Amino acid sequence: MIDTVRLMAWLSPGYPVGAYAYSHGLEWAVECGDVGGEASLLAWLGDVLERGAVRTDLILLAHAHAAAEAGDVPALMEVNDLAVALAPTRELHLETTQQGRSFVDATRAAWGLPELDRLSEALPGEVAYPVAVGLSAGAHRMALAPVLAGFGLAFLQNLVSAALRCAPIGQSAGTRVIASLTPRVAGLAATIPPLSLDEIGSATLRLDLGSARHETQYSRIFRS
Repeated sequence: MIDTVRLMAWLSPGYPVGAYAYSHGLEWAVECGDVGGEASLLAWLGDVLERGAVRTDLILLAHAHAAAEAGDVPALMEVNDLAVALAPTRELHLETTQQGRSFVDATRAAWGLPELDRLSEALPGEVAYPVAVGLSAGAHRMALAPVLAGFGLAFLQNLVSAALRCAPIGQSAGTRVIASLTPRVAGLAATIPPLSLDEIGSATLRLDLGSARHETQYSRIFRS
């Protein structure tokens, strides 16, 4: 039970990682018309989930979790180096590394234990967000399956929250989108544990290009 409660706390909107400041390219997608209502938001998020960052992040999280459970510092460093390098734009790099560092610092301060401190000290610089969560969960010996599903759903919930602020999407529509995606999150999470790092791949080129263009967007409220 304590693991479930801890996971809910870590992935809640109130956890001090600054997730509210990022839209993962959604703000540009709204600006250029790719997302303009409930149906297009659902389609866009479905691609992020199954063909983009969520799938990639879940694989990275699983490998960070395994390395932390084994106390394998070199493996943990290797996963983190890969995760940081995979960010396709400056803004998405900032999104993952700022949240990752904030997550590690907040978790060590509030939920610290010697093994988490030891492993975290091996990553004194940039830490990718999924690696930070996997590291913390592995150090706490939390079961992997709920962490994967919870992280995936929290990722999408944050983007729906962003959509409420920058797109013509109401709260009821946002809730329906999350309800539609929840079983897809669970299904994806179940496929992740046996996957190797070589099976990471994404096909969200328009999102990546939009993220690069977001840097020069005239009016914006998000950092990515």
